[in-house]
Amino acid sequence: MRKKKHGLIICISVFFLGMSLWAILSKTPDYSDSERRVLAKLPKVSTETVLSGEFAEDFDTYAVERFPARDLWRSVKAYAQTKVFGQNDNNGIYTADKHISKMEYPMNEEMIKHAAQVLNAVQKNHLQENDVYLAVVPDKNRYLAEETGHLAMDYDAFVHACLQSSGWNEGNTTQAKAPTEEQMRLQLYTALAFGADSIWRQEQIVDVAERISDAMGVNLSEEYGVFRMKKPFEGVYAGQSALKWESDTISYLSNETIEQVIVTGADAVYDMKKATGRDPYEMFLSGNQPVITIENPLNDSGKRLVIFRDSFGSSLAPLLIEAYSEIVLVDLRYISSDKLGEYVGFEGAD
Repeated sequence: MRKKKHGLIICISVFFLGMSLWAILSKTPDYSDSERRVLAKLPKVSTETVLSGEFAEDFDTYAVERFPARDLWRSVKAYAQTKVFGQNDNNGIYTADKHISKMEYPMNEEMIKHAAQVLNAVQKNHLQENDVYLAVVPDKNRYLAEETGHLAMDYDAFVHACLQSSGWNEGNTTQAKAPTEEQMRLQLYTALAFGADSIWRQEQIVDVAERISDAMGVNLSEEYGVFRMKKPFEGVYAGQSALKWESDTISYLSNETIEQVIVTGADAVYDMKKATGRDPYEMFLSGNQPVITIENPLNDSGKRLVIFRDSFGSSLAPLLIEAYSEIVLVDLRYISSDKLGEYVGFEGAD
């Protein structure tokens, strides 16, 4: 019995020592391709950080994120929780109806207020004489959670909070979805979104672009050719869930108008270099950029549109260009609203 105990102690000691040496000697990447994010770096040691407990907390995060074969252990944990122990989510990520989604709960009221403050500052400083429109785009969790019983915030309350905080009203607000709630159920919206991502498929949002353009009083009538990318698209939720998931394919829409536009601030409307990179969805207008200008030489109306956007706007903007001589896209995450006047002209623009 004593020999067995000693043997067990030796085995456990060898295991932990071996894993520790593996972790110390192995070169782990600084970036996680599966999660699309930068991993924690080894924190610096100082008397202040040690005494405050900050070093211990940061080192714990570093050790977890740089653990050898981390993706393998993440997958083991995910399958154990969801398949063996029957949990219906893993760290807030769940599967439903051929989709992976992330629970959006509870509603972050402070973030809504922060976003409203930024938008209100822009409106006060630059948009006093402009027609301003707000398009509220729901995440697919809005519909998946309702069908599967997962936690989700009250989206009607979310829209109301956005409008109330921003000072806008229903009159100049467009819900970027199908015309009626009955038509905008699970089957429709999940057809717009990729299986393992929240972002939408461009080839599925022509009607969304038409609805937004109708609200702004402009007409869209052109047709598009559909082009399919060769590289598989691994949605961000596939990596975050650590589950094996069937990849998607990105398609994009083009026609004579889109092919002849002049783009400033991005390499192209459809950036084929980005299409083969870490995040192929960045092919739409080269991904996140502070300011992008799209000039349409085939439209001599002089009409201009400024879009304050995130990734959703990158694939939407090309579908609106036929109605405008110029579209300017602004990402307020990457440029201060105080500097906007130096780069964007707002006079006469929607």
